[in-house]
Amino acid sequence: MAGIEESKPSERLASTNASKARGEGGGSRKAFWIAAIAILPLLVLIGFMALKARKIGVEVAVARSPSGIEAITVLNANGYIFPRRRATVSAKISAQVKELLVEEGTRVRKGQVVARLDDADARAAYDAAKADCAVAKATIPHLQAKLAESERTFGRIRALAESESVSAQEVERAQAAVEGLRAQLRMGQEQVQASAALIQVAALKIENCEVRAPFSGVVVSKDAQPGEVVSPATAADAGIVTIVDMDSLEIEVEVSEEYIPKVSPGQKVEATIDAYPNWRIPGRVRTVIPAADREKATVKVRIAIDAFDPRVLPDLGVKVAFLSKEPGSWEAQAGTLIPREALREVNGKTVVFVFKEGRLEQREVKPGQVRAGEVEIIDGISSGEQVVTAGPRGLKDGDKAEAEF
Repeated sequence: MAGIEESKPSERLASTNASKARGEGGGSRKAFWIAAIAILPLLVLIGFMALKARKIGVEVAVARSPSGIEAITVLNANGYIFPRRRATVSAKISAQVKELLVEEGTRVRKGQVVARLDDADARAAYDAAKADCAVAKATIPHLQAKLAESERTFGRIRALAESESVSAQEVERAQAAVEGLRAQLRMGQEQVQASAALIQVAALKIENCEVRAPFSGVVVSKDAQPGEVVSPATAADAGIVTIVDMDSLEIEVEVSEEYIPKVSPGQKVEATIDAYPNWRIPGRVRTVIPAADREKATVKVRIAIDAFDPRVLPDLGVKVAFLSKEPGSWEAQAGTLIPREALREVNGKTVVFVFKEGRLEQREVKPGQVRAGEVEIIDGISSGEQVVTAGPRGLKDGDKAEAEF
């Protein structure tokens, strides 16, 4: 037919091969997606099983039974050794330190001289007061003689006045002279007393140049050196030595106000000085200070030491265990101790997670006393069991876990 060209055999063959290729490619993609959809649930299941099989890393601690003093301890607190009698000895007058007679560690008796001050000015004032007193005393005989003469003159004039030989004015002048000399005599006698008082003041200043210990104790610091000028007006900055009465040492601790009901005067305690952790010091509560620190929410407690020892020194750190009044009954009720971090709140209940045979067991417990970072568990935990102290959030009963101590 005119206008129509026949296709060549080679062109028809190429077209047929292209159509087959397109058909085969589409079939492969379809088969891939069918296989992927079929395998996806299996992959999810495998991932879920792997996740479930994964073990959670947790930190654990071993529950333990209280032993020894812990079994009768109702409260623990930290504090310091504190002296009830501690004095910074300063001068009563302004003067230069001439001599210091003690060193740190020197034991002194009450009234013992610990330092001497320059007394040159005080002795000069003493000598001047004595001179003024001598002058005042010297005027007394002279005034007494003049008064006696004036009284005799007044007697003669008064006798002449009776015979009207002298005028009344002369009598008045003679009487005024007597009264004047009597006043001068009284003034002279007061000056003698005043001078005597000044002598006593000057003597006291000389005595104050010897600085004495106010009580028996031990010198713990020297606060001045020879050559320094000290003054009572600035006693806080011008102390000479500091003395501590070692027999007055006691322990002062701060107890949280919520635990104050556990403390009472006379209660037995055992203290441990940080420097000697294996040495226990018996004591008793002397007083609970009737005032609280509003910022720290604590109350100070003073504890008397029953047995004094040279190792007990001011300002040493100390740990105090307050003991139960009835040790026997407390021992019968003593529970198991675990770290406070092991306690958790789940649905309003206090629980712990127990690590046992590679799994976690959620267990409700009954907590009791808190003791220096540990809490007593009255019911729910046995000694020797392992409890979780740290781990990821969302722990559940039955979770697999790995323990880290």
